[in-house]
Amino acid sequence: MPVLEGKCVLFKALAGVDAFPILIDTKDIDEIVNTVKLISKGFGGINLEDISAPRCFEIEEKLKRELDIPGFHDDQYGTAVVTLTGLINALKLVGKKFTDIKVVIKGAGAAGIAIVKILHQRGVREIAMIDKKGVIHEGREDLNPYKREGAKFNINGIEGELTDAVNGADVFIGVSIGESVSKEIIRRMSNEVIVFALANPIPEIMPEKAKEAGARIIATGRSDYPNQINNVLGFPGIFRGALDVRAREMTLNMNIVAAEAIANTISEDALFEEYIIPTPLHPEVYPKTARAVAEQAIKDGVARKKLVGKGGRTYQKVEIILLALYSPNK
Repeated sequence: MPVLEGKCVLFKALAGVDAFPILIDTKDIDEIVNTVKLISKGFGGINLEDISAPRCFEIEEKLKRELDIPGFHDDQYGTAVVTLTGLINALKLVGKKFTDIKVVIKGAGAAGIAIVKILHQRGVREIAMIDKKGVIHEGREDLNPYKREGAKFNINGIEGELTDAVNGADVFIGVSIGESVSKEIIRRMSNEVIVFALANPIPEIMPEKAKEAGARIIATGRSDYPNQINNVLGFPGIFRGALDVRAREMTLNMNIVAAEAIANTISEDALFEEYIIPTPLHPEVYPKTARAVAEQAIKDGVARKKLVGKGGRTYQKVEIILLALYSPNK
């Protein structure tokens, strides 16, 4: 509950969104969906928290069908949006295009699969995902439907372990466990290597070691290193924009333009290896994100009203649900 209360404060302080923390004491998918459906009429949107994969994907799909308000699972798309933000700016520095890079993602849970979706939509053709059993490929018979979808982007049919997948890769993204990547693995990658080691509190590889192994640009989930991939850069502005046009749902394109708006708050002449992500207190992040998301919602045909004003924030009073599974051990 303290974590949810803190996020409610961030919603209000950063984007003027009223948020209310609600815990549900069940892990049953249908009970969660029905509970949200029954209380949804009093809210403008729902932000899901701490719901593990693959349960979170089924809940998201059912809520999208049954609700007329936007839903956003922060563990999925919050991480994916800010990861895309960092990668947009990192690729500017190394002079590579989304359509030309090979990406390896270690971790195939909620965040990993959402990152695959958003990177593919943004133009990445070749993505190899790694779970506990190794590289995800279409020949594996133990994949759930969500991992099987991700296997399609392993276009060269790579099999084996992480060491096999990283050969010649341009980007490594870790959303798994700490200290699980060696310097030798980074050395197997291409030139101008980009490493996003996002496990918290201990990254898959510490930035010092990644740099020693030849990585040019490094991001983590930690605030004591440069380039923190912090979800707070995403969810306040994304919801502000969706609520400003009373969006019926959250589309993948809305998340992509959010990442682009956040990335563009740093001018190209200000970018360098240790500054590809703006600070969460950057004054332009949330208004620009809200405006971009609202305009994309109109383009995608999911908005109920037109956007007014130049700032991207109409600030009509709309509340959202900040919902998580009850966990007495947290």
